[in-house]
Amino acid sequence: MEYTLTSLEDTSHFAKRLIEVLPRGAIIVLRGPLGAGKTTLVQALAAALGFSGRVTSPTYTLIHEYPTPSGLLVHVDAYHLDQSDTLFNLGLADYLDEAYLIAVEWGQPELFETCLEIQITPKEGFREVCITPHGALYANLPL
Repeated sequence: MEYTLTSLEDTSHFAKRLIEVLPRGAIIVLRGPLGAGKTTLVQALAAALGFSGRVTSPTYTLIHEYPTPSGLLVHVDAYHLDQSDTLFNLGLADYLDEAYLIAVEWGQPELFETCLEIQITPKEGFREVCITPHGALYANLPL
């Protein structure tokens, strides 16, 4: 599935649509180069879940938690991590049962039994978004 985002409003609409169709406890893996818009998408997801605070990249803290009326949004930055063990040693497994949504920037989809991979590629004047479902849970999402 591919989408074109030309504005922050497009990103907001895209995030709202994701929230409508993702199951509780969903894991999304955000991929793309620096400045692609990964954190911007997480900001839009948080807003779509009703969070009104500031959403920032967890580059140095590694994990940020955002309580929303729908449940906890967990935002992870895996850029500096040896992901095979470190993500789960940091306590990510603890969030799997309690979080409404887990968004992992710079993640590796193969580390998760099931997840939704979102590749964001900046182009001249827009962002190209490619969604790849991993596992049966995400295979038939009506996006």
